[in-house]
Amino acid sequence: MAGPKKGTGGKGRRRLTGRGPTPKAEDRTYHKAYRAKQDQGPRKGTRPPHGAKPSSTGRGAAPDWVVGRNPVLEALQANLPVRRAYVAEGSEHDDRLREIFKYAAEHSLSLLQVPRQELDKLTDGAVHQGVALQLPPYEYADIDEVATKALGRDDNHGLLVACDGITDPHNLGAIIRSAAAFGADGVIIPERRSASLTASAWKASAGAAARLRVAKVTNLNRGLERLAKAGFVIAGLAGEADTDIAGIPGVNGPLVLVVGSEGAGLSRMVREHCDVLVSIPITSEVESLNASVATAIALYEVSRARG
Repeated sequence: MAGPKKGTGGKGRRRLTGRGPTPKAEDRTYHKAYRAKQDQGPRKGTRPPHGAKPSSTGRGAAPDWVVGRNPVLEALQANLPVRRAYVAEGSEHDDRLREIFKYAAEHSLSLLQVPRQELDKLTDGAVHQGVALQLPPYEYADIDEVATKALGRDDNHGLLVACDGITDPHNLGAIIRSAAAFGADGVIIPERRSASLTASAWKASAGAAARLRVAKVTNLNRGLERLAKAGFVIAGLAGEADTDIAGIPGVNGPLVLVVGSEGAGLSRMVREHCDVLVSIPITSEVESLNASVATAIALYEVSRARG
């Protein structure tokens, strides 16, 4: 087929398809205006821009996401805070999804309906079964805030739990739950080599994370130094310690119970910042207890010793 004649200005050529208007800055995922818009939350009735997704580990949904019908329903029933809730268009309704819709209606929770491909991108390819929740970033307390609360108790039984090397979010959540159950005033975690308040930790705490303040410190050792100067006795859980947990000196005053990881236990520097190391008597057939289980037992003993 002959090309266009000379002098036609190319009118006979196929027209190129344009890319369309330049997207607004707030709709470009790499632009700071987009991140600012996400921090403010979506407007009612709007959908997330195409391609929007949280930072991810590349192995499924990021830690602030809850995906799947059972996990989402359980998260809602545990009163986890919700930043955004999504449901994929055309999702097959079953009993679990109907329960999710019912909960959302009863609690005025907006479910944003998005194409399934959009939800795939938001959750980075996780198996979401057509429904997902994104939790808001946890607002950590300051160590001085939790210390002031503990020292201000009328019974002088201020109690804090400090975590050294607790990297499993389920363990962290369970520790927070036990701390709340036995009347602790707060939990302290370090910024590095520690689990954070992710969706898994929230869920494991069974809602206790909404009632008990968690403080994050840059350096746990310096945090323990500040608490010791404020009048707290620092007691570290160590399996080889000679002092029984029930015999903590100064148990009736302000106390910080420090628990280490299940494998390595307390780090050397943290041990040096403890006033006393205490243990839970167990049979020689078992090397150690799970960190969250040990914390629960220790907190019970502290509560019992205080009468």
